[in-house]
Amino acid sequence: MRRTVFNEDHEAFRQTMRDFIAAEVVPVYPSWEEQGHAPRDFYKKLGELGVFGIEVPEEYGGAGENSFKFQAVITEECARAGVSFGGSGVHTALCLPYLLEYATEEQKQRWLPPFVSGDMMTAIAMTEPGTGSDLAGMQTTAKLSADGTHYVLNGAKTFITGGVQADRVLVCARTAPAGPEDRRAGITLLAVDTTSEGYAVGRKLQKLGLLSSDTAELSFTDVKVPVEDRLGEEGKAFGYLTHNLPQERLGIAFAAYAQASAAIGFAQAYVKERTVFGREVASFQNTKFVLADCRADVDAMQAVVDRALEALDAGELTAADAASTKLFTTERAAQVIDKCLQLHGGYGYMREYPISRLYADTRVTRIYGGTSEVMRSIIAKAMGL
Repeated sequence: MRRTVFNEDHEAFRQTMRDFIAAEVVPVYPSWEEQGHAPRDFYKKLGELGVFGIEVPEEYGGAGENSFKFQAVITEECARAGVSFGGSGVHTALCLPYLLEYATEEQKQRWLPPFVSGDMMTAIAMTEPGTGSDLAGMQTTAKLSADGTHYVLNGAKTFITGGVQADRVLVCARTAPAGPEDRRAGITLLAVDTTSEGYAVGRKLQKLGLLSSDTAELSFTDVKVPVEDRLGEEGKAFGYLTHNLPQERLGIAFAAYAQASAAIGFAQAYVKERTVFGREVASFQNTKFVLADCRADVDAMQAVVDRALEALDAGELTAADAASTKLFTTERAAQVIDKCLQLHGGYGYMREYPISRLYADTRVTRIYGGTSEVMRSIIAKAMGL
């Protein structure tokens, strides 16, 4: 069936990204996984290519596109090649919406130009040890100084993607205690300069997958954050986080779909070249039926994420819609990729084959951005259950 979600501009951009990935990423990607992050100069290359500025208004050095579809193209092309852009996905898909929506004009003038160029990389710090998906349970605090000029930040965060290389981190902290009737109140978003005294990067966490993106523990000990670096209003951050969750979850859903689609491509190529008992693996009925099932699943996933993409660009993607999209695609992608790895036999378990990378990378899609169990709760609530 003809796909209608992308236009000629998106397809031209796709070819640019495909060529860039083939030349700049694929040849060196194993070394990125070994060191646990992409090199910093790679982010400058993405900045020069205009990747970071697609959705940034022209007055701040961006292209001014009001669409998530270009990011979706990048996701598809990275998955197709079995690679990623390290921690830069957080920079554009998670951090940028907060800067565009809640930064003051002065903050935009200060932060967006280096954001676009890659001179200032960003990350967002929400999760804390022991709280997981319960953001309202966070313990990190930020107390306003007596003279009202700065906040004093204390606490710790974990699972922070991009946290090792970030220049500025959007930190969620309590500026007021949780109320007995509203645990979500009193949370504020601070854009913290990572060179600040008392800011520390702890362990660089060793993950099952996504090995080319740095994920770290962060700690804050009496870090002074100027009030000029508060993002949005004091105490309103939980609402800001909720506002951006549909896009974040769609991004995860799209990645799961793209990885599943790529897995089929890798499996098709492998079974055509691999012989068993004197026959191509592709010639066995089981192989054909397994891949046919996978193709049907991915076709359904594509229809779901494309519909959600259109809804997001139209401003109509609800929390329940995003949760449903994420739940369906991430759960189904895991099944598809597992089947495709099985068709590789023992070689599918080897890191040199992209299918093994997809198998490990896609596992987290059912966890971050809200677990599958949380997605089910959101959907059930929307159903009145």
